[in-house]
Amino acid sequence: MNASTTTPRSPAAPALRILRQRAVQAAAVVVLVSTACFAIVQSLPGDIAFRIAAGRYGYDQVTAASADTVRAELGLDRPAWQQLLDWLGELLALDLGTSLVTGTSVAGELGLYLSSSLQLAAAALALALAGGATVGALAGARPGGILDRITTLWVSAARALPPFLLGLVLILFFSVHLGVLPAAGHGEAGNIVLPAATLAVGLSGLFARVTRDTVVQIRRSEYVRFAATKGLGERLVFLRHVLRNTGVTLLSYVGVQLLILIEGVVVVESLFAWPGLGHSLVHAIFWRDIPMIQATALALALLVVALNTVVDLGALALDPRPRRREVVL
Repeated sequence: MNASTTTPRSPAAPALRILRQRAVQAAAVVVLVSTACFAIVQSLPGDIAFRIAAGRYGYDQVTAASADTVRAELGLDRPAWQQLLDWLGELLALDLGTSLVTGTSVAGELGLYLSSSLQLAAAALALALAGGATVGALAGARPGGILDRITTLWVSAARALPPFLLGLVLILFFSVHLGVLPAAGHGEAGNIVLPAATLAVGLSGLFARVTRDTVVQIRRSEYVRFAATKGLGERLVFLRHVLRNTGVTLLSYVGVQLLILIEGVVVVESLFAWPGLGHSLVHAIFWRDIPMIQATALALALLVVALNTVVDLGALALDPRPRRREVVL
């Protein structure tokens, strides 16, 4: 006789499964991103040794002899596959190598750039969630109202503005016209405001739309209606049932939008001279600094994997259903 019963699963089991899956994904990302970056750099026009020599000594001091010296010193005359295997071997030993231009440790420089990028991404994400989710929840509570119409216009405007154009507008208005915020730089509290706002505007519009649509859908669900029939007040139903289930959907959507956030970081950091991974990647590509290019691109890719892991674990904490399973007896 077959019967289906629901038994509790170990609370750590789903979390461990997520961590195992993400670990496998991270390993695949390491190999694919490193190989792709190396192949792309090798296919770029121009002499790599000449660019590296220019980065070291300046264009005025570069000669064919200095470029040949750099080529022999760094082994750039070896077959490309040998250079790639050397990089992967060093990576397995947790050694990111040294910069071909500055000669400093890539890991040391990468740590500083990663810290700056995380600060910017966290500030932008916090602004986007605080503004977008709040407005979206209020608009979903009164669909068709004035705030709902304003939200629709906001979403359309936010999606229509590319980050670099929005950043230029913010610089012209707040830095050039009003003079209240710095246009670029790092180290002071005000420096992060404009780049974070540039990233947050586009994301906030998307978060507002997702939150609004999810709230409207959940308010029409049977379990919300049942909660109201039990005598729970409208405010309590909204806080306990609507917002919590909205949070699950919104967290999952945040994971989807993380790639857009990382891509935006590359553009915005270059625009505002913010010393993060994006800014570093642009300069490394210009100087053909292969270890720095590979390490920076790898850090960006693994950052997406890590943030998606955090999102999955957060959704698991909010939604108890994956922590239970059906057992056939």
